Amino acid sequence: MLANADAVATVGVRDVVKAREFYGKLLGLRELGGDGPAEVLIFESGRSRIQVYRSDYAGTNQATAITWDVGDRIEDVAAALKEKGARFEHYSFEGMRLEGDIHVMDAMNMKALWLKDPDGNILSINGR
Repeated sequence: MLANADAVATVGVRDVVKAREFYGKLLGLRELGGDGPAEVLIFESGRSRIQVYRSDYAGTNQATAITWDVGDRIEDVAAALKEKGARFEHYSFEGMRLEGDIHVMDAMNMKALWLKDPDGNILSINGR
């Protein structure tokens, strides 16, 4: 029923102004239109959209909210985000080692970065 419908990631934030700065400037996402309510932002990421809206429940999810796949560019993306002031999260999972800020999972041929937005929403960037 929904297999051919596009999905939109939706993230609650407390402060839309700070969210605009983080998602637009730090992550470099393009904001779409400004016709909606002041408490809702829509960003474009590749062929996907991310809806950021004001919520009293912002940051309460303790799991990853959005994941991007950047393939073999993960080291470049990490360096560019760090240069812009991003602070990465470091986790300890079985079968994973940390190389700088990048988590490496050899068994899955995967690398990952995690960071949080200003409200504590967990974001992931995956690569190879």
